[in-house]
Amino acid sequence: MEKITSFTIDHLRLLPGVYVSRKDMVGDRVVTTFDIRMTRPNFEPVINTAELHAIEHLGATFLRNHKEWGENILYFGPMGCRTGFYLLLNGDYESKDIVSLLKEMFTFIKDFEGEVPGACAKDCGNYLDINLPMAKYIAKRYLNDVLVNITNDRLVYPK
Repeated sequence: MEKITSFTIDHLRLLPGVYVSRKDMVGDRVVTTFDIRMTRPNFEPVINTAELHAIEHLGATFLRNHKEWGENILYFGPMGCRTGFYLLLNGDYESKDIVSLLKEMFTFIKDFEGEVPGACAKDCGNYLDINLPMAKYIAKRYLNDVLVNITNDRLVYPK
């Protein structure tokens, strides 16, 4: 069986960043899938499920309600390896196009106070597995260490 594209990226050289994972045609539109890599695979600990879950709830809520980008947000959710998230956008984009959006989103998450949207039994299938304080810490770390002064090597997959 042929490897899917995401398994051909050298994860030993992959650093935290924002990468175009793939572009697919859906009808006459391009859907761009972004790899929002928050930890270095196989070198750093993965993100625990409780903080990953909180980031997912906050990030998805922020993105779908964004005045400029909201109508193009198709999906925001965690990677199975727990080193980051996938963001699917309706449109043909490059990594640099969404850096300011991600800065906004991770600032929103690091500064968030109150109840996490959808974090109740009626709205979520695992509402008890949410850790807002750690989600805020991870969001702040990613924002400061990666997004604020992001360089080109964090915007294009390593060869």
